[in-house]
Amino acid sequence: MPLPRGLAACLLSLPLLAATAYEVEIGKWRQAREAELRADGGWLTVSGLFWLKPGANRFGSDPSNDIVLPASAPATAGVFELQDGNVTAQTGGGVRDLRPDSADALAMGPLTLAVIKRGDRYGIRMRDRDSRFRREFTGLHWFPVRENRRITARFVAEPRKLAVANVIGQTEPMESPGYAVFQLGGREYRLYPVLEEPGATELFYIFRDQTSGRETYGAGRFLYSGLPRDGAVVLDFNKAYNPPCAFTPYATCPLPPRENRLSTRIEAGEMKYGDH
Repeated sequence: MPLPRGLAACLLSLPLLAATAYEVEIGKWRQAREAELRADGGWLTVSGLFWLKPGANRFGSDPSNDIVLPASAPATAGVFELQDGNVTAQTGGGVRDLRPDSADALAMGPLTLAVIKRGDRYGIRMRDRDSRFRREFTGLHWFPVRENRRITARFVAEPRKLAVANVIGQTEPMESPGYAVFQLGGREYRLYPVLEEPGATELFYIFRDQTSGRETYGAGRFLYSGLPRDGAVVLDFNKAYNPPCAFTPYATCPLPPRENRLSTRIEAGEMKYGDH
C-alpha cells in the first residue's frame, strides 16, 4: 500500500533535517570543488604541457611541428618564440605577447594555450574542453564528514624559507610564516604552511599522512586556512583535497616538504581518484 503523499515527502526530507549546519556547509563546499574541476577552465581540461626551447617553436596538428596539437587545431597554427624570458605567439592574426602564469591565452576552437614558468623553464599549457579526462570523469569520493577533524591549532610565528619540491624535479624556496600545532589521538603534530604570493590572505598547507597511497592520493593533499588570529588557525581536514596531478599528468604540483609528512592517519577530506 503506497504511503500518503505528505508522509512520503516528510520521510524523504528526514536525511536533510538530520544534517547539521556544518555538514551542509561541507556538502556545499564539496559540490563547488567538483564543479570547479568540471568547468571549462578546470584541471580536467588540462591535456598537454610542452616545454619551450629558446627561439622558434612551431605548433599545429601536423606531426612535423615542434608542438603537436590535437586534430582540432590547424595543421600549421603558428610559432611560439622564446627570447630572453619573453614569449610571443605568431599566428595568422599577427604577433602577441603571452605573460607567464596569467590570463593571457591563445584560443583555437576547444583548445586554449597559455604560458607557464617553473623555475627557469617556460612551457605551454594546453587546455581542451573536449579532453578525455573531462569526458571520463566519474566524480569525487570523500571520507564521511567528521566535525572533530575541524581543529583549532595553535600558531607559532617563526618565519623561514621552506624548500618545496615539485613533480618535475625542481625545488623552490617558499615563504613560511610559522607552523600550526595541533593534537590528534593524544599526540601533537605540526604543519608548516606557505604563502603562495606576497600579500596572500590564506595559508597553504601541502601535507602527506598515513592514508596517502592507500585511501588518499599518494603524493599528498592540499589544505587552506585563514591567516592566524589571536595565535590560532583552524585546520578543517574535511576540506583537504587532491592536487591537480590526481586528475591530469600535465600539472606541475608541489610536493609535501619533509616537515609536513605526518605519522598519523587523517581520515577526512578527499579520497583517491583514478590511476594518475
